[in-house]
Amino acid sequence: MAKLINLKPFREFVQSESLGGIILIVCVIISLIVANSPAAGAFQNLLNTELGVHTEGIHLRYPLLLWINDGLMAVFFLLVGLEIKRELVEGELSSFKKAALPIFAALGGVLAPAAIYFLLNNNTDTAAGWGIPMATDIAFAIAIITMLGSKVPSSLKIFLAALAIVDDLMAILVIAIFYSSELHYTYLMYAAAIFAVLLAMNRAGVKNIAAYLVPGLFIWYFIHHSGVHATIAGVLTAFAIPTTPDAQESPLEKLEHVLMKPVNFVIMPVFALSNTNITFEAGMLEGLTTTLGLGIILGLVIGKPLGISLLSWLTVKLGISSMPGGANWSHIVGVGMLGGIGFTMSVFIALLSFPGEHLILSEAKFSILTGSVLSGILGYAMLASVGRRAAR
Repeated sequence: MAKLINLKPFREFVQSESLGGIILIVCVIISLIVANSPAAGAFQNLLNTELGVHTEGIHLRYPLLLWINDGLMAVFFLLVGLEIKRELVEGELSSFKKAALPIFAALGGVLAPAAIYFLLNNNTDTAAGWGIPMATDIAFAIAIITMLGSKVPSSLKIFLAALAIVDDLMAILVIAIFYSSELHYTYLMYAAAIFAVLLAMNRAGVKNIAAYLVPGLFIWYFIHHSGVHATIAGVLTAFAIPTTPDAQESPLEKLEHVLMKPVNFVIMPVFALSNTNITFEAGMLEGLTTTLGLGIILGLVIGKPLGISLLSWLTVKLGISSMPGGANWSHIVGVGMLGGIGFTMSVFIALLSFPGEHLILSEAKFSILTGSVLSGILGYAMLASVGRRAAR
């Protein structure tokens, strides 16, 4: 009985409430319509509007789009981090074998797409974009699998969330090492020191949620100024918040309840509205058949499921990891397809890969959108088909 109670928050987050996923898809469509209408300029100006405070000691004045991607999405990562931590403590990721699977799957999902892109673009002007198809957009991937409701086992949703988090952390490392022009290690040390204090508070039995969230804001500030993507602050803060393996509601679970609806029905739709803002331009369609376009699309649509499935199969066969409860290999392939939804993180890496190259960037964005949409459709269809067969 205690097990069922402890899993309730996650089920509320990802099961039958497909409304959040539907709203997200609607926001994607609205954003694309607006971006290709006379209102495009006004919408872009709104996203570029600077908000915040800038003084000699505080630098917090940024465009609205950055506040959404680095600020609001840090809250999303906080919620997903809470889910992952609870599953590590008491659920589907509590054993080494189960926790190892999403880690190795994410590694395969990073290496295979990068290899496909590299093979097609090596020694060309677009070779620098090898990191573009590596990324999985966790918000959209989880939204798609959420829409499937009870057609897929809860363990599979946990597996995808863990895989996407590890994938994102790998993408952040790639950005930091290969795409960042300057890292500020002093800020990183400040963030690490605060995180260490939060871990010490956890060990000391501090259960006041605000005692973790307020320092978490400072972690966000320092990581943002370090040059690393600030959303990792949400994951770090989540991992420091205490939970318990019994039926008693912990601070972690209380915070989950508070964050679920704002994340599902406000943060993710706002994120979709602002980031699907892609204007279709002449030459975009032809760009799909260039080595750049093919590298991105094939990397996302083929490389992601291939790498995720292959390394998952290998580690399970070697006894290093074990399958999620109630899942089969068709499920893993379907999750791998959803992993090909690169979208915003891929666009972010494209911006770093080709700064100031408008035509190449336009081709890259359209290729990312195409590959991501194909991956989402194929992944949804695959998992829905498996769910229907299992229900017979």
